[in-house]
Amino acid sequence: MNEIINLCKKYTDLSKSDIAKIVDISEVLPIISDLTQADVFIDCPTKNPNEAIVVAEAKPVSRPSMYKNSVVGMLALRENEPAALRTLELGISTKDMKAVTQENANVRQTVAPIKNSDKTVIGVVIVEKDITDVINKDKYMEMLAETTEQLTNNLLSLTGNDGTITNYLDDAIIIFDKDGIAEFANSVAVRLYKALGYRDQIVGMHFNNICIDSNSFVDIMSGEKFKVSEVKISNYILQVKYVLQQSSPIKLFMMIKDITKFKQQEKELILKSVAFKEMHHRVKNNLQMVASLLSLQSRRAENETTKIALKQSMSRILSIAATHELLAQNGIDDVNIKDVIEKVIEKIKAYDCSQLKQIDIEVTGDNFEVNSDVATSISLVVNELIENSIEHAFEGHEKGNIRINIEEGKIYSSISAVDDGTGFDIKSIDSNSLGLNIVRSIVEEKLSGDLNMISNNKGTKVIFDFKN
Repeated sequence: MNEIINLCKKYTDLSKSDIAKIVDISEVLPIISDLTQADVFIDCPTKNPNEAIVVAEAKPVSRPSMYKNSVVGMLALRENEPAALRTLELGISTKDMKAVTQENANVRQTVAPIKNSDKTVIGVVIVEKDITDVINKDKYMEMLAETTEQLTNNLLSLTGNDGTITNYLDDAIIIFDKDGIAEFANSVAVRLYKALGYRDQIVGMHFNNICIDSNSFVDIMSGEKFKVSEVKISNYILQVKYVLQQSSPIKLFMMIKDITKFKQQEKELILKSVAFKEMHHRVKNNLQMVASLLSLQSRRAENETTKIALKQSMSRILSIAATHELLAQNGIDDVNIKDVIEKVIEKIKAYDCSQLKQIDIEVTGDNFEVNSDVATSISLVVNELIENSIEHAFEGHEKGNIRINIEEGKIYSSISAVDDGTGFDIKSIDSNSLGLNIVRSIVEEKLSGDLNMISNNKGTKVIFDFKN
């Protein structure tokens, strides 16, 4: 409390009564944080229009906070948190806008204004969630069930002061007495039921007339303390939660979340995944067909140079097909880099012409995801490097080793191909070599990286990097 007062006095022009209201609202932040399962803050306007000061914060009890340290007393800048500054200036809520935290994490913010008796904005309540946040449904229900008693007490607190704070939440909240009569409904609930066609006011109606799933008041009151259901009604898909407080006075809480948009996105992702799988499956099949045609053509070719060229082309096509095979299995646009390289090696071993040489190829190092474009480029480069080692590095050797090592970096990652062959004079490399030109072109133009080679009588190392 003292910290809020001191910060407001130091950074803002708020009056004593305004600061007192900020203090009152701050006491409810832990409640909002637990209900929304998010980090919640109060920011107040400073004398600089492009900055706000964080005066209070609350972290959820039942799940980890996104923050390692407290940010109270730190500034929120317009370029990082446009939602907070927008709401401070305009006095209207902002929902689900991207922002960057003081710890440089990407989040989404929902912001609501705090106004004094003169309707002047004196601060904002900010609800922050991880931009990539996906909560396991069963685990989420379990956490809510474990905190039922605390949740009901929090909801009772929220309905005080005319229920103003509950309007900052995305959930519709309705509270029933022991006889099933609705005695409180927040503005979200009022709007939802109007959209569902209800003309009467919710407050004063019986549970059995308001309930939108198959439950009756008797069933709920005689059942478990916590219950969740999902219902499709009109054009909405709604998640309904019931929390029963059995201590005096007996209260039943009904919370309704509109999950229509989430379900539509979930359906779209499934359809997109299926389409991705089918597309990559067809590309893989077509590439394998082309490779088969090249293989057939090479058998009929009489010129040895032509045969080698056709087989090299076949190998390159199959390296691309290997990436599409993995993408067809995953149904997404990202694949693990090790899986790609191992699949390329598998194709090389199946189709390489140097069957008499006993060459061991292994993949070591880091494993991480890359998108399909990067994966395809890497597969071509690695295929070319391995094929080149197989063809030239082990002349006069019955056995050999090739190691592909992956190193992940923050901005650039690298891949090296190392063999223990005879080596060669780098200066004598034919600048018109098709394989070398393919590798250089892909590394520089597609991967935005550099290519380096080291060779001596103990072997050759080729390393290239690429932007993450």
